Amino acid sequence: MLKIGIQGGRGSFSEEAAKVFIANHGLKQTTMDYLITSENVVAAVESGQVDFGIFAMENAQGGVVIESVEALAHHRCEIVEMFYVAISQSLLARRGVFLGDITEIHSHQQALRQCRNYLAEHFWTRPLIEQDDTAEAARRLKEGKISKTAGVIAPRFCAELYGLVVIAEDIHDLKNNLTLFLGIKKLGETQ
Repeated sequence: MLKIGIQGGRGSFSEEAAKVFIANHGLKQTTMDYLITSENVVAAVESGQVDFGIFAMENAQGGVVIESVEALAHHRCEIVEMFYVAISQSLLARRGVFLGDITEIHSHQQALRQCRNYLAEHFWTRPLIEQDDTAEAARRLKEGKISKTAGVIAPRFCAELYGLVVIAEDIHDLKNNLTLFLGIKKLGETQ
């Protein structure tokens, strides 16, 4: 069984990217390790804990993913593939919470950057709180670990996965919101 470590939790865009990587390489019998951060992914690849790693490197709107650059500076790996995935950001909330009820917005720094105009228009007086992952923010909202009146920016799929509702779809500023993902393996490994 091939193990693929991803930057993000269950329902994240990195999980979607991992599925693209699996299909692109015809990989069979795979399992995913949800490692949340780029640092964890690259370290797990370098140590051999996982066979492949998937993480975001740059977004058309949000720019370079600094945590990924830092992870690559600390660890050795080999890039197998660089590929783009279209990203559609959604605003999610708990059932019964409406747009006007939202008191704060939680998400990954990249998602907040990608939705800058939408947030400025609708939530300019509300705090924007950075989380380590979009999907993890959705999970934490479901579990009551963040304010019940918070909104999270995450993949639409997270609403179904975590029992939340979609308040607004496609809230990212760029029409073609592409993110460059890297697929990596241990330096010198043959697969």
